[in-house]
Amino acid sequence: QVQLVESGGGLVQAGGSLRLSCEASGIIFRINGVGWYRQVPGKQRELVARIYNSITNYEDSVKGRFTISGDNAKRTVHLQMNSLGPEDTAVYYCWFEVRGKFNAQEKYWGQGTQVTVSS
Repeated sequence: QVQLVESGGGLVQAGGSLRLSCEASGIIFRINGVGWYRQVPGKQRELVARIYNSITNYEDSVKGRFTISGDNAKRTVHLQMNSLGPEDTAVYYCWFEVRGKFNAQEKYWGQGTQVTVSS
């Protein structure tokens, strides 16, 4: 079983910055992809940024403001969020796709961290 632990959420004023971090533990033979998603009440979870097989993708509204970085050796993924606006308020979840204990493709989610941006 792989566990993901997130940190770095909180309350920030509009225009400010936050950095989210996520670390994986457990039996991992290979990391295929890492990412960040977010969800607001009443809406589906949406992709924010993802690195998959070395290809990086961002949701259009965060391009130029957010930067995702991953370190497979450390089993970590970070999301640097700059120029935050109230529309970025959500619970943010990290995501890993790995080849794990049973040599099968497995997907895992972090516990979620609240990001609140005040106007």
